[in-house]
Amino acid sequence: MSENHPQIAPPTSRRTPLLIGIAVLAVLAVVAGLLLTRDGDEAGAAGGEENAKVVLGTVGASDPYWQVLVDEAEKEGIDLEVKDFADYTQPNPALSEGELDINQFQHIVYLAEYNVANDDDLVPLGSTAIYPLGLYSSKVGSVDEIEDGDTVVVPDDDSNQARGLLILQSAGLITLKDGGSIYSTLADIDESASRVKVKAIKADLTPTSLPDVAAAIVNNDFVEKAGLEFEDALATDDPEDPNALPYVNVFAVKAEDRDDPTLQKLVKIYQDTQSVLDGVQDVSGGTAQLVKIPQDDLQASLDDVEADTAAQ
Repeated sequence: MSENHPQIAPPTSRRTPLLIGIAVLAVLAVVAGLLLTRDGDEAGAAGGEENAKVVLGTVGASDPYWQVLVDEAEKEGIDLEVKDFADYTQPNPALSEGELDINQFQHIVYLAEYNVANDDDLVPLGSTAIYPLGLYSSKVGSVDEIEDGDTVVVPDDDSNQARGLLILQSAGLITLKDGGSIYSTLADIDESASRVKVKAIKADLTPTSLPDVAAAIVNNDFVEKAGLEFEDALATDDPEDPNALPYVNVFAVKAEDRDDPTLQKLVKIYQDTQSVLDGVQDVSGGTAQLVKIPQDDLQASLDDVEADTAAQ
């Protein structure tokens, strides 16, 4: 006779809820970790302090100190690309249009005139140096050898044209009506009281004009490229003059980026790296007056020059 045995249910383990709870907590921890990692990456990207890509525009990117800056920036987590432009009219529009993050090629007067003429709001982020502007010649060795009636050329952009004219006046070659200013043009030359005729041409063409004229104002960026020596300048302006602040060269950015930590960090690397500064001096033939001027002072100078420019 068969016996009927009651079926016994398998025992329920007390460990099962615990294991399930642990598993749930583990999943939640993973999810939380992923969220924290994503948020951290986004915070790092927003801060722009790690592996940030920066495109800088300049005129003369082949100068060796730019590669030094690229290398130093890389050590600080900045992937810097230096983009070269053929002349001064290009880097500001490229910055405004987002092709660049920052540029470095101009002084405050040039920046102010660009902003006013183009209804733009580019701002200075940091200073680099004041570069004396020089008068050069391939025909004579001194200003005294320039003959009455000779032709001298100056850059045709407003800021460097005025600065060049002031140099010619200081050298006794021309007389400017009302003593001249940073807004002087060829129209302000008192021809009857001047020794030479003055012609304005593109800045990058002034050195190539030397065989055809008595002398030319040549921007620093083009001096060595033209086979000239800085010490051979017949005359220069005085970078230590208190009125020279508008001619301080600056890093420029869009107004919305004036507080960008990565761009500020790049400027600091430039200003504080001796090998970069030594390279700047080498390229300038030792003429650069390196300066570190507070951003607020640079902006105040820009505001003043813009106001004066708009009133012209």
